Amino acid sequence: MWVFLAFWPALIAKRKGYSFLLFLIVAWIISWLLALIIALLLRDKTATAADRTADRAAEKALDKEEKR
Repeated sequence: MWVFLAFWPALIAKRKGYSFLLFLIVAWIISWLLALIIALLLRDKTATAADRTADRAAEKALDKEEKR
């Protein structure tokens, strides 16, 4: 079961632009749960400048809405 759970953080890391193999090895050696937490906390290297700009604009709009 441990071996199969190690693929979960590795797939998340790959989707974010990080090494699949590195996260798979870390998950096998240390802990799949720790590797999962790290993979979830890492920033997405595949996000474009337009994506980041859109995220910031959405955050500003939400902040304005909360202040009302």
